[in-house]
Amino acid sequence: MSDLVRRRLDAFRQQRRVQAGSLIITMFGDAILPRGGRIWLGSLIRLLEPLELNERLIRTSVFRLAKDEWLRTETIGRRADYVLTPSGRRRFEEASRHIYASHAPLWDRRWRLILVVGELEGKVRDQVRRALFWQGFGALGADCFVHPSAELSSVLDALIAEGLSSSLASLLPLFAADSRSAQSASDADLVSRAWDLAMLADAYSEFVATYRPILEELRRDHLATISDQDAFLLRMLLIHDYRRLLLRDPELPEVLLPADWPGQQARLLCKELYKRLEVASNRHLDQLLCLADGSVPVVDSSLAERFSQYDPLSA
Repeated sequence: MSDLVRRRLDAFRQQRRVQAGSLIITMFGDAILPRGGRIWLGSLIRLLEPLELNERLIRTSVFRLAKDEWLRTETIGRRADYVLTPSGRRRFEEASRHIYASHAPLWDRRWRLILVVGELEGKVRDQVRRALFWQGFGALGADCFVHPSAELSSVLDALIAEGLSSSLASLLPLFAADSRSAQSASDADLVSRAWDLAMLADAYSEFVATYRPILEELRRDHLATISDQDAFLLRMLLIHDYRRLLLRDPELPEVLLPADWPGQQARLLCKELYKRLEVASNRHLDQLLCLADGSVPVVDSSLAERFSQYDPLSA
């Protein structure tokens, strides 16, 4: 195994506290959704075991995801499949549009606003703020949240999925007036007040510093030093780390970003490294991903081609 790949996998294994539920969400969105959105629990355990996630932790995590309506169970004899719920599938498909896009969304110059117009109990207000933060919203004071391109109906659906449906009556989603003029000083001021771009840039730069040496090594060796299993594990960590960055990223239009913004560099790196891992990691999935009845799920070709617009070998 490549020393660089081993170091990345070991760094994950040595974390004091692993957010197993978050990693399972990544795995469902990237590997399981294109294969029907269901998996036998035993198969899920086997796939994650090399990352030293124990069976009890995985069982607890999927139970919580079922409680939060990401997943549901289907019992077949003495075994059980975990299956994406319709709302869970919608959430994954929305996330996929951002994770696997070839570029950030184009800006229509209309800011999306969510205003707090009713009373929210302190704990619920904090939960709403945190949920919007993880969808890339910035805050202008305590009662106004802003985003350049979010689909507001999907944002409200996500709040419902987070158990915050009682807060919706106190929230007012709005579109700001359409402006076709060049970037204004007010836009730049809004960005500086709503987001800590320096912190996000540091996070993107750290992502690039972590994965670029691995990509450079694979460019030289063309997967000669990495097994199918390690290709799969590295692919999961790559998408997991990238997804968590995108959750915090408002994906601002280029005209509102600082010069030398590292987000696009991270996007291109993620695409190329993913494509170089894809074939070997899919072989591993073909061997270990199965359903409770022992069958191997059919791959949906329309969902399986991730980053299909990008050919790393021509770069």
